[in-house]
Amino acid sequence: MNPSPPRLPLPCPPSAHQRFVRRGLVAWSLCGALAAGAAEAPVAPAAPLTPIATLDLQRYMGTWYEVAKFPNRFQGQCAGPASADYSLQPGGTVRVVNRCPLADGKVDQAIGEARRIGPEGSPTLEVRFAPAWLSWLPFVWGNYWVVDLDPAYQLAVVSEPKREFLWVLSRQPAVEPAVWDALMARLRLQGFDLSRLRRADAKP
Repeated sequence: MNPSPPRLPLPCPPSAHQRFVRRGLVAWSLCGALAAGAAEAPVAPAAPLTPIATLDLQRYMGTWYEVAKFPNRFQGQCAGPASADYSLQPGGTVRVVNRCPLADGKVDQAIGEARRIGPEGSPTLEVRFAPAWLSWLPFVWGNYWVVDLDPAYQLAVVSEPKREFLWVLSRQPAVEPAVWDALMARLRLQGFDLSRLRRADAKP
């Protein structure tokens, strides 16, 4: 999206973070950690959240569709699921373009930047949608952790350490039932409160 967001939500500081998730995923974008809208907060799991072992950033680039998320107020203006386009930039940063349809037929778009945290292959990133001249401020960056990813890089889950935000992203707008069920089983084992999860294809 938002990888953060990330539209991917996320103790969210000022409007820079809010702009990220409000407009798309997580960064798709998954930004900081905001309380998701309508659902109750889950009981904090005992074990810390663990991201995937390694992320090939080049393979992760391209278009992803939001197929499910924990509802959050920062995507409240969206009349449909968001999408995110990622492209690798010189120097190793990622250009993030989050889009979602509005009720009036227009498209809301936010452009941001993601950066990898840690060594080559690290699955943890940070995303910002604030202006570049504010990039030195820590609070304009939001966590974007890839916590589940299939070997073919076709289905991904983005969250952050507190598990307050979650986006399920797919290369296609829909996910096969058996694949979905297997993913849900893995997320339960990771301590996510799936009663909060809302699918993009769910009826209002």
